[in-house]
Amino acid sequence: MQDQLIFLLSAPRSGSTLLQRMIGGHSQIYTHPEPHLISPIAHLGYYDNIDKAAFDHVNAAEALKSFVAELPRGEQDYLDALRAYTDIMYGRMLAPTGKARFLDKTPANSLVWPFLTKLYPHAKYLVLTRHPLAVFSSFANSFFDGDWQTAYEFNPVVERYVGALGRMLRERPVPLYHARYEALVKEPAQSLERMFAYCGLENEEGAEEYGKGPAMKKGMGDPIGVQQHDRPVTGSIGKWTQSCAATRRSWTSRAACWTAATRWTSPSGASTSSRCGPPTSARRAARRRSARSTATPSSAVSCWRSRRTSTRARTASWCAR
Repeated sequence: MQDQLIFLLSAPRSGSTLLQRMIGGHSQIYTHPEPHLISPIAHLGYYDNIDKAAFDHVNAAEALKSFVAELPRGEQDYLDALRAYTDIMYGRMLAPTGKARFLDKTPANSLVWPFLTKLYPHAKYLVLTRHPLAVFSSFANSFFDGDWQTAYEFNPVVERYVGALGRMLRERPVPLYHARYEALVKEPAQSLERMFAYCGLENEEGAEEYGKGPAMKKGMGDPIGVQQHDRPVTGSIGKWTQSCAATRRSWTSRAACWTAATRWTSPSGASTSSRCGPPTSARRAARRRSARSTATPSSAVSCWRSRRTSTRARTASWCAR
């Protein structure tokens, strides 16, 4: 089954729905909005765990690790069992369509790519990136009426996703194709041709005209933007600059950090996400002392973490939007 799977990994608000619509227009590709099959099984306790459950998840995780350790092939048997579940789910969704490939576009998969690439090392991976400020501006405007502070407190999407995707692009655990949103909307036909070639598929002209194809079921996190056009448009490339200009000055340092993260690598090889936190006097002083320093002051880390503790309280109001 894994030879039939294509995973589209990206941060939320990076144009992944747009790309999904275009790729899904290929005659040999079927897709379904954000199935979320991978992330839950990545947090069963063996690779990662959840923070809270209706059972003793800490004890369950230790028991699972002990159990897997005594299997004949250990971790590989465990991966085989998980893969049997997802193979059935993907396969039975794909079979009635008569198509050859299934495209899974679930942004949350980007946060568990080490597990995903172990589960499906032979799948195809499309990694879509976009300017971090464009990502966050779109996130704040789409779900929080342009309130950057509330959006950040609810979910610091840039720190979470840019760091994860940057690490994947640096380490390249599997063969992948790196697509950039800005290039995609400027030259959609050429971009799609290269992606289809990477996936081992014949190019089909006109795939960028997604509005002429069949309607796709709306996903839980999908916005309305992609529905406003029939093909990619370039107007969204610099749209974030207007929102950024209207924000408070305190966001300037953070924005500079996010922009630096688009390089995906750092001189020391450290994750760019480790330096992305709220602007503080300690951080600014550290940068002045050593332009090459990649260490984050402990006071900045504490400040950053404290700002993330109130996010759950905003869940209800966000969902109601």
